[in-house]
Amino acid sequence: MSAIHSSQLTFFAAHAPFDRMEPGHLLWMLDKMSVAYYAEGEVILSPEQGVAGRLMVIKQGRVHGEQSVAQASGADAWLELVEGECFPLGALLANRPVTSIYRAGSDTFCYELAATDFNTLLGMSPVFRDFCTRRIANLLEHSKHLIQAQYSQSSVEQQSLTSPLSAIIRRAPVTCTPGTSVREALALMREHGIGSMVAVDERQSPLGILTLHDVLERIALPQADLDQPVIGIMTTQLSTLPPQALAHEAALAMARHGFRHVLVVENGRLAGLVSEKDLFALQRVGLRQIGASIRNAGSIEVLRLAAADIRRVAHNMMAQGVAPEQLTQFISTFNDLLTVRVIELECAASGLPDTAGLCWLALGSEGRYEQTLNTDQDNALLFSVPAGMTAGQIRHQLLPVAERVNAALASCGFPLCKGQMMASNPQWCLSLEEWKQMFSGWITHGTPEALLHASIFFDFRALYGAQHLADDLRAWLSHAAAANPRFLHQMAQNALRNRPPLGVVRDFVVGREHTLDLKINGITPFVDAARIFSLAAGITHTSTIQRLRLSAPKLNIGDAEVAAWIDALLFIQVLRLRHHHEAGRSESCSTALDNLVDPERLSELDRRILKEAFRQARKLQARLAMEYRL
Repeated sequence: MSAIHSSQLTFFAAHAPFDRMEPGHLLWMLDKMSVAYYAEGEVILSPEQGVAGRLMVIKQGRVHGEQSVAQASGADAWLELVEGECFPLGALLANRPVTSIYRAGSDTFCYELAATDFNTLLGMSPVFRDFCTRRIANLLEHSKHLIQAQYSQSSVEQQSLTSPLSAIIRRAPVTCTPGTSVREALALMREHGIGSMVAVDERQSPLGILTLHDVLERIALPQADLDQPVIGIMTTQLSTLPPQALAHEAALAMARHGFRHVLVVENGRLAGLVSEKDLFALQRVGLRQIGASIRNAGSIEVLRLAAADIRRVAHNMMAQGVAPEQLTQFISTFNDLLTVRVIELECAASGLPDTAGLCWLALGSEGRYEQTLNTDQDNALLFSVPAGMTAGQIRHQLLPVAERVNAALASCGFPLCKGQMMASNPQWCLSLEEWKQMFSGWITHGTPEALLHASIFFDFRALYGAQHLADDLRAWLSHAAAANPRFLHQMAQNALRNRPPLGVVRDFVVGREHTLDLKINGITPFVDAARIFSLAAGITHTSTIQRLRLSAPKLNIGDAEVAAWIDALLFIQVLRLRHHHEAGRSESCSTALDNLVDPERLSELDRRILKEAFRQARKLQARLAMEYRL
C-alpha cells in the first residue's frame, strides 16, 4: 500500500460512511479520486455549471451553501460543510444541476470522484449506496449503534421494546374449548405450568381468557362450581395485537388498561400470548404495576410516589436506548393516567355534583404526546352549559376544582405554567361556544398574541370527561382554519422567524453559556410547520409526526422528504432525552431540567447529525415558505 493511500485511509476511517465500507471498495474509490484546491470565496459548484459531474469530500477547510430562500434569516448560509462531509449527493443521484451555490468558506481542499465512478461505487458498495440514498437515516442508525454500545453494560440483559411480538412469544398457546369445565382447565394449567388458559372456537379464534388472578377472584373466594363451562368465568373482553406489533405497543395496552396478558392474533387465529413477565422480567420494569398504582391511588401522596416511579422508568428506558417516539409516548401515557386520577380525586373531594358535561384538555407537548422529563403544565377546561344555567355559573363551580387539580399536579412534579395557560385561569375555562368564539377571534385577527395562543391551544386533545365536546371543537376548528388562508399565512410568517441555529463562521450559532436550546431552536421549527400543514390539510391529529405523515399526501410532499424531516426531529428529541437522562443522574430531583446543550461537548458524529437535522429544519421551513410565498 502506498504512503498516500495510508494517509488517505486514516482520514476516511474517521468519517461516515467510509469508516464502514469494505476495504476493497474504499481502495478502489481512492484510486479513482483526485484532490482539488479552492481559494476562499471561490465558487466550487453552482446551478449554472449544469449537471453535477463529481462527488466532493472535504479534506480540509469549509464550504458554504447559499440559496435564496435562506436570505430571509440574514447573513446565515443555507448550510455549512466541514472536513469529512460530502456533497452534492442529491444532484448526483438525480443527475441534475445543484440547486445551491457551493462556495469555499476558507482555503479548501476536496477529494473529488467523477460522476461515472460515483455511480459505479453505488453499485459496488451497499454501505455507500445506503448512505447516499438515506443520508440522515443512515447517520441516525450509526449513532444509535454507538448509543447502544455505550449502554451495553447496563442493558446487555434487557429485553428490547422494539422487538415484534412474534419474537417474544415463548411457546405455542395452550387452549381449551369454551365448553371445557373449570376443573379440566385448571388441571391443564397445572400440567403445563402456565398462568393462563385461552378458550378458542373451532377456527382457533380466541373467545376468553382465565388467569391465576381470576382463579382467586372468581373461583376460590366465591367457591364457584368447578364443573361449569370455563367460558362462564373467563374474561371475554380481550386485548389483541398482531404478531408484527412491537413490544412497546403491548406494554402501553397493559399500562393503560391494567391487563397482564395480550393475545397475539393473526388473521383471526390465536398465534400466541405475551405476558407482562415476558416483556419486563429482564428489564425489571413493572409498567402495569405503576399503571395499577395510579388507577387505584386513594390520595395525592400515592400519586406523588407514582410520578417519581414514572421518571425512574423513563430514565431506565433511556438507558436501554428505547426510541424517542416510543419513550415520549410512554411518558405521555403515564402522565395522562396520573392526571386523570388527580382530576377524579379532586372532583370527588370538592363534591362536584356532575362531571358529565366537562372535558379536561391537554395542551402543548402533552397534547401532542411529546412530553419529555422536562415538562410543565399546559391545560384548559371545556364544558357544556345545561338548560337554565349560564356559562358563568358553570365556570364558578369548576374553577375551584381546577385550581385544586393544578396544585396537585404541581406537587407531583409538573410545575405550574408561568404563563398561566392552565384550567384554573378563568380565561381558559370556557364553554364550547366560548371556545369557538375565542378561536374565531384568533383566526380572524392574527395578532402576535393570537399567533402565540395558536401555537399552544391548537394542539389540544381531550384527556378526561366529555370527549365529544373536544371532537366537536376540533371539527369546527379544522374547517375554520382551513377556510382562512390569511391566518395560516400569518402563522407561517411567524414560524419562519425562528431559524435553526446554523452558523457561517462556526458550525452553530450558540446562545448564552455557549449552548443551543434544543426545544426552541430544534424541536419548535418542526412542530410549528407540522401544525400549519395539518390545519391547511384538515388533519385532526395533534402528534407532530402524524401531522407530517398525514398532511404530506394532501400537500404533494414526497415520502422521502417527510421521512428525512421526521428522522431529523427524532434525533433532536434523542439529544433532549439523553440530556435530561444525564442531568437526572447527576442532579437532585428538585433541580429543573433544561434543554440547553453545548455542541462542543457532543461527539463528532452527534454534531454532524445535529447539523444535518438543522438543515432538514431549514428545508422544512423552505417548503413552508414556498407554500405561503414568503
